[in-house]
Amino acid sequence: MKVKQILAVVLISASTAVGSMWGYQKITTSNTYDYSHTQSPTKIPNNYVGYFDGGNNTPTDFTAAASAAIPATVHIKTKSIRQANNNLPRKSPFGDLFGLDWDDVFGDRARSIPQMASGSGAIISEDGYIVTNNHVIDGADEITVTLSNKRSFSAKVIAADPSSDLAVVKIDAKGLPFLLYGNSDELKVGQWVIAVGYPLTLQTTVTAGIISAKGRTLDINSRQSKTPVESFIQTDAAVNPGNSGGPLISTDGKLIGINSAIASPTGAYAGYSFTIPVNIVKKIVSDLMKFGTVQRAFLGINYAPDNISDEAKKQIGIIDSEGIYVTDVPSGGAAYQAGLRKGDVITKINGVTVYSGADMVGQVATYRPGEKITVSYLRDGKEITTPITLRNSTGTTDVVKTSVLDKLNAELQSLTKDQAKELGVKGGVVVKSFGDNSAFSRTRMQEGFVILKVDGSAVTSVDDLRKAIEGTSKNSVNLEGIYPGYNDGVFVVPLKLSDLR
Repeated sequence: MKVKQILAVVLISASTAVGSMWGYQKITTSNTYDYSHTQSPTKIPNNYVGYFDGGNNTPTDFTAAASAAIPATVHIKTKSIRQANNNLPRKSPFGDLFGLDWDDVFGDRARSIPQMASGSGAIISEDGYIVTNNHVIDGADEITVTLSNKRSFSAKVIAADPSSDLAVVKIDAKGLPFLLYGNSDELKVGQWVIAVGYPLTLQTTVTAGIISAKGRTLDINSRQSKTPVESFIQTDAAVNPGNSGGPLISTDGKLIGINSAIASPTGAYAGYSFTIPVNIVKKIVSDLMKFGTVQRAFLGINYAPDNISDEAKKQIGIIDSEGIYVTDVPSGGAAYQAGLRKGDVITKINGVTVYSGADMVGQVATYRPGEKITVSYLRDGKEITTPITLRNSTGTTDVVKTSVLDKLNAELQSLTKDQAKELGVKGGVVVKSFGDNSAFSRTRMQEGFVILKVDGSAVTSVDDLRKAIEGTSKNSVNLEGIYPGYNDGVFVVPLKLSDLR
């Protein structure tokens, strides 16, 4: 290449570089790409969160919170003796050949299989009271609590509430580290939290995440209760089987919830976990320890479910608005007496905005019958605020006491005179239905069983059954009865009373 050609190439390259630099400078200093039409560089918008303007922009340190939570988080192991058979009434297949039934030879052990499970719990007092999930201890024959320092204790159930999936157990110990209650009403989406527990049979494990949502409902407590309470905190802190009953902790080391469930297509952690807010926990635990059962307050309304379709809204007559649409107000309830009617839209409870049924349930669940709250609602475009005195499920403000039959978690009904005559008995109690967590589910009983006797004493009504069970000091009783339609005579069903005490 000639010298003239080389110089020409150099000059062209230099000119291109200088032109590029000049053009870039003009573009970066030009107002052509100034976003002042949406954000003023000198004026801060009214809704600016201020994260970089005086906000805390330093990394979060979880060590202090973890140090406070780990000693107060326990490992709960349970052992249950379950019946192996599922299709009763039946007898041993060898009974007709040898005139024997394996139950007669070996007792219930011929059909019993021990089941082991584990979860977590949070110590809430120095003398050994521990809060956990109801599903962790439900049906357990033996409960063992192990502290973070490896000390182990036998535990007993103080009381449990399937509606909220909470339970209180106690160990015989003193001077234990315990967690302080926080305030779940103050929690904000995006706030850092840590989950502590014993997942997958591991030792104490701490995971961190943020609150990703509040007021969630999963419709899972309805599996174990007809009056479910759900207003979960949703987090992305990793939680796995074994974490159930363990604490969710704020960065200042306070208890803000009890971990209860995960959303997963596989049964293992898939990104989201759900926690019972501590304000609900405080109230439920207090009731269980003081009364032995939850003093549950009711507004006395029926309301449209969350996330209802537009077509269903039209059928019900719901007008789009933020709040909870009231579909019915029974005349004996607290809301009716306070003036609420069908078509009203509840917007606030005690000044706290509620966007869904779960929000409303979560707020009301922290109160007892007889306590007053204020309810704000929309009617004809106007917001009205009125005081309401909450009531219990029977429409009164009396303290609700639990009986041994309540703990059976079964639908029982006394035989009518006609039914008794048809069966050829003087009376009895029909076990119409019972859930998986019922004490009856841990026996050989099937739905439809008619109880005629308790330990040889006749029972002709539900009240007779209650008196017979509550009046014994034994650890178990034998329920004698029949299955209508079967001609196999009288069946004897042993019932462990430790499941009911």
